[in-house]
Amino acid sequence: MASLKELRARIGSIKSTRKITSAMKMVAAAKLRRAQASAEAARPYAAAMRRMLGELAGATKGEDGAPLLLAGTGQDKVHLLVPMTSDRGLCGGFNANVHRLTVQTIRRLQSEGKTVRLLPVGRRALNFFMRDYADLIVDHVIGTSAKEIPFSVASDLGDKINALLEAGEIDVCTLVFNKFRNAMTQVPTCQQLVPMVVEEAGGKLEASNDVAQYEFEPDEATLLAMLLPRNLQVQIYASLLETVAGENGARMTAMDNATRNAGRTIDSLTQVYNRTRQTNITNELIEIISGAQAV
Repeated sequence: MASLKELRARIGSIKSTRKITSAMKMVAAAKLRRAQASAEAARPYAAAMRRMLGELAGATKGEDGAPLLLAGTGQDKVHLLVPMTSDRGLCGGFNANVHRLTVQTIRRLQSEGKTVRLLPVGRRALNFFMRDYADLIVDHVIGTSAKEIPFSVASDLGDKINALLEAGEIDVCTLVFNKFRNAMTQVPTCQQLVPMVVEEAGGKLEASNDVAQYEFEPDEATLLAMLLPRNLQVQIYASLLETVAGENGARMTAMDNATRNAGRTIDSLTQVYNRTRQTNITNELIEIISGAQAV
């Protein structure tokens, strides 16, 4: 049985830990409000970009010389996976979920005879994949846990992906990230960037003769060449914002659970401390009484 001194030290240590986790929870909650607003504001813009490019792609369907970002290389041999995680830990299973989904995708692609390349985003992703998949890593990006993510991070990452595509080193590019739903739920998601998945708007009007006909100025090919790199950057930036919001939500939840667990542990140890103290007092009284009777 632990002594009273040891129990007091353990209780004091856990109380200090509870103060830290409580402070981290409040900091994460404050960051979450801003990050959630940014992620939700970026979703309509990213969706509008995809729809607009879908209209342009539909107008140029069947034409030769389609941009690589739209049509790809025409092959499906080399896949680039871009797992997005945080730079820091203490956020529950947030990073582990991305790692697990990425590893599952790697094994599936390799079982199909495909070649896989990795471009980790976030220090946690880099450290994880350096252990078992270091030979697959072609580049990496860290610094995704800043207070505000500048668009230049997505722009640079988009340029790296575009350079690999134009060099013929990859055929398909897929993002793996946590899509933010709420503070307690982040959904691991795979989103294909290259070749671009064209969203076809469904509806009865499109099947009729009342479909609106658009004239593009400049021509569709020129617009696609201008907008496809920008769309790549926008989709990456939206995913980065989802990752930041999910990280703060997961950290807030994890620190809240840690604070509650610390409180329960303190209560349990306090009971043990009181029982041990009472036992010691009882033993001392017995010794005193026994000594008095012996005299």
